[in-house]
Amino acid sequence: MTFHPNCLPDLTGKVYIVTGGTSGIGYHTVYNLAKHGAHVYICARNRDKGSAVISEIKAKAPGVYISLLEIDHLSISSVVSAAKQFISKESLLHGLINNAGIMATPFEMTPDGFEAQWQTNYLAHWVFTYYLLPLLLKTSKICRPGTVRIVNLASSGHFSAPKGGIDFDDTSLQNETGMTRYGQSKLANVLHIKTLNKLYGPASPSSSAGNGEVWVSAVHPGLVDSNLGIRAVEIPKLMKIIISLYGALGGRTDADKGSWTSVFCAASPMMKQEQSGEYFQRIAEPGWQSKLAKDLNLAEKLEEWTYQKMEGGGWL
Repeated sequence: MTFHPNCLPDLTGKVYIVTGGTSGIGYHTVYNLAKHGAHVYICARNRDKGSAVISEIKAKAPGVYISLLEIDHLSISSVVSAAKQFISKESLLHGLINNAGIMATPFEMTPDGFEAQWQTNYLAHWVFTYYLLPLLLKTSKICRPGTVRIVNLASSGHFSAPKGGIDFDDTSLQNETGMTRYGQSKLANVLHIKTLNKLYGPASPSSSAGNGEVWVSAVHPGLVDSNLGIRAVEIPKLMKIIISLYGALGGRTDADKGSWTSVFCAASPMMKQEQSGEYFQRIAEPGWQSKLAKDLNLAEKLEEWTYQKMEGGGWL
């Protein structure tokens, strides 16, 4: 796939949200969408940092239209508030890029009672998507098919998920490594896309009934220079060696190029209808996913578990 963000069409009039947009892949996703005319909401936990990033992008690309949306993935209530705030401001949403994430961090439980990686990478994005889906579907009904999309940032790290994929009895995985916890959260991101495609994709009952369709994709951006692994711990020695060798052989890329597959899946007319629901790797190529990532029964069980937990916690 010979895709470059420069070949994007004019996105004037389209609205996108990018979580984790203040650095790394998210920053360049915001930049590449905004410089093609889109109105992009950059999600940030810290208002001052978010505002500074917006000013920085505007200095590089005068005239871009970027707004700030405060959100803290370690607080599900904050996620709900952010979604509701966006809905109160905008009547259209053409793309949601669930980019924010942490990797292999020390064990930590959030105030909501979930392991930090599980909540940051998966649960927070699930809830955010849940609240924004009605607007995405509404927008899709007045646009040509394929205009409205959801992108979940996944990772080849999903191969590190525990045996069985998701430990529904104890998603905190306190006795496992940070990388195993990361793998579980990234597998959940991929399975979430499988469910979204089944429910709202081109071949879904929603689309058939004329209730709107949303194209979805999971993205493994590759080995990217970013802040993702800044707090990473307990990465297996063999994996460190493989990563080091891969980088030495030219496999490592900068954050701008790391964003290209996300941008492709979010806004490129080169994406095809039959690619909705797929797992991509750089750059915009079909990715290698685990057997568990293709397990639609596991995806259904995860969806049921998540809904029950979020409803039980009073967040839905």
